[in-house]
Amino acid sequence: MSFQDVFGTAPDGSWRAPGRVNLIGEHTDYNDGLVLPIALPNRIVVTASQRDDGRIAVASTGHKGITEFAIDELTPGSVSDWAAYPAGAAWILRESGYAIGGANLLVDSDLPSGAGLSSSAALLCATSVALLGLRGIEVDPAEVARLAQRAENQYVGAPVGLMDQMASMCCTAGHALYFDIRAMSTDQIPFDPVADDLALLVVDVKAPHRHVDGEYAARRKSCEQAAAELGVPALRSIAYDDLDDALARLSDDVVRRRVRHVVTEIRRVEEAVALMRAGRLQEVGPLFTASHASLRDDFEITVPELDVAVDTALEAGALGARMTGGGFGGCIIALVVADAAESVLAAIEKAFAEHGFTAPSALAATPSARASRLN
Repeated sequence: MSFQDVFGTAPDGSWRAPGRVNLIGEHTDYNDGLVLPIALPNRIVVTASQRDDGRIAVASTGHKGITEFAIDELTPGSVSDWAAYPAGAAWILRESGYAIGGANLLVDSDLPSGAGLSSSAALLCATSVALLGLRGIEVDPAEVARLAQRAENQYVGAPVGLMDQMASMCCTAGHALYFDIRAMSTDQIPFDPVADDLALLVVDVKAPHRHVDGEYAARRKSCEQAAAELGVPALRSIAYDDLDDALARLSDDVVRRRVRHVVTEIRRVEEAVALMRAGRLQEVGPLFTASHASLRDDFEITVPELDVAVDTALEAGALGARMTGGGFGGCIIALVVADAAESVLAAIEKAFAEHGFTAPSALAATPSARASRLN
């Protein structure tokens, strides 16, 4: 399906925004913490043309039909289903004073939906840079990321943090993005597994997301409850060395475990960055594995498919493995010796068949560049 086929005219240009995989730092972003994502080569592409009637029409190669709406009439909830994301991007740009104007938009993607690789943030970012690019409006990439997060929070109604959008808008090729949410600062950390004869496997376990929206919100509420009980603005304020004292002051055991995950996970990000800066990438593997155990036992967001994939990867020789993303489905990552990548994946496939799980699939995890114009 081409743009000409859908809209009957030639496009003015195409813009892309990548998905992401988070190396470490899970559920720390909305706690003012630290994260370490990379952008994937898999991306969402928005091909677009201007129109002068103040309306936006959106179509997708993966969905039937065209959804059309007036920019001036957009309100949260006024557009539903997948089109809520491009509508949300238009709404937040309008609310922020950007004269984006009408447009025809065709969305295409090679980013698996529902795999926990941030297809929603990529769609918001790709739409935003397309709408801005059509009118020649230049906006700082980090600001586009913040606007995309606001759109997902306020228009779509998902209580997401800022990591996904920042990864899509600010990552560079060959690097991981060290993002300090509280300071709103970023640093590019060299990440080149191939140079160390390693590979980063990203395995989509194809598990259906189970109650992910309600569970995500519940985890965030627990963290906010704990911060309030401890008298701090966010869990980032709890130093690792003060963790035991903080846990002793909490009355609820579930909340206590949520706090322990967040504080120890922030520490693991710091340790991973230090190792990567020192050129000791192999030693990051155990931090991945410790992160997964914390997400499984303290944050309780894994599912059997994720646990089996991680355990099998480790048994097959992976240096470390963990679930990545929001949880309750999605993907794992495994740091492996390059020559062992195929055998590790084969072991996971065999284990899934033995458990009666849907066959997994693997993606190439090459650290890639941020959102940009294609043509």
